[in-house]
Amino acid sequence: MTAAPTAAVATPATPTAAVRDRIESLPPSELPAYVYDLDALRAHARTVRASLPGQVELYYAAKANPEPEILTALGAHVDGYEVSSGGELTHVAKAVPGRALAFGGPGKTPAEIVTALELGVRRFHVESAYELHMLAALAERTVPGARPGVLLRLNLQLPSDSLESSALAMGGRPTPFGLDPAEADPLVRLLTDGTYPHLELLGVHAHLASGLDAPRLLALASSVMTQSLDLAARHGVRLKEINVGGGMTVDYARPDDRFDWTAYGHGLSTLLAPHPGLTLRIEPGRALTAYCGWYATEVLDVKRSHGEEFAVVRGGTHHLRTPATKGHDQPATFLPSARPWPHPWPRPSAGLDRITLAGQLCTPKDVLARNVPVPAALRAGDRVAFGLAGAYAWNISHHDFLMHPRPTFHFLKEG
Repeated sequence: MTAAPTAAVATPATPTAAVRDRIESLPPSELPAYVYDLDALRAHARTVRASLPGQVELYYAAKANPEPEILTALGAHVDGYEVSSGGELTHVAKAVPGRALAFGGPGKTPAEIVTALELGVRRFHVESAYELHMLAALAERTVPGARPGVLLRLNLQLPSDSLESSALAMGGRPTPFGLDPAEADPLVRLLTDGTYPHLELLGVHAHLASGLDAPRLLALASSVMTQSLDLAARHGVRLKEINVGGGMTVDYARPDDRFDWTAYGHGLSTLLAPHPGLTLRIEPGRALTAYCGWYATEVLDVKRSHGEEFAVVRGGTHHLRTPATKGHDQPATFLPSARPWPHPWPRPSAGLDRITLAGQLCTPKDVLARNVPVPAALRAGDRVAFGLAGAYAWNISHHDFLMHPRPTFHFLKEG
């Protein structure tokens, strides 16, 4: 269960003063609202970048939050952006023109690959033998002489501890992602024996699991490096890059506990020390942007049912699907409203010390947080700020279900 902190000092789960001021200043007609603190985002990204050794490149996984303002704010702190569809590709290329892009994801279409080649993408995460053949044919025709780079995405074995501890496993077992390790050797041969001279084998991509802490993610990176370098040694080739993906944990139940980037950076330095010419790439998404965003709304009604109390808020999981998707309670902060009650009917208020926050959808699954401690008598018209809403929130939600109004968006920055 998720507590609702009331301290004035901001934590990852509670709004900064600037965010609180913006939420409280919004008229009801602009709620629900997503409020992003871009200064906090830049500060966090700067800290992450400083924790990583020079041999590590930091790409942002745009799927986590592709808002143009988010992409731009990260620009000075990342080496590039990972995109996973033709739509993301064109969107990110427009939002941050000229930046390095890596094109990943299963089921790429010929049209998407052609678009990527025409936009100058030179790093492709190849998911299958079919995709390699398709890329080879399209590259030769679309960008003759360009020699785009290939990272073979491999569904490698995971350390058992990583597989058991992960919140979401994309590898180490049967999945639609990447190549079975048994297919790796034939494809490496195609890329090194002159069959596809217009493609360059850059290395291996292996994003295998998410929701891991620093020690487990380091163990996973070590395993990926070992298996990738063994593959290269079998063919007498030298890999330029190994991409170990993202997967850094964001704990919604303990939002003040952040991923230990310092320990992770030190660990990567140790892993890379014997390989001075190798570039390691990571692709965090949620762990970069989750903490900079809040979903702000207001209480519409307070009601009791079978001994429990519910606050029905404007909006719901059609705007912020994360708690329904991950089965957690979204961290919530209550902001009592100083506005006078504008209606002639009675103002409902809470009478118990815990309350469940539900949305407006006609489904019992529309719950944002359960049994949240109420710091004072919660009333209709009060506002609620849900923290850790900067990633996999609005962009993964089923916006049009019941056709409620969409939220407004606010990006806070100095000046």
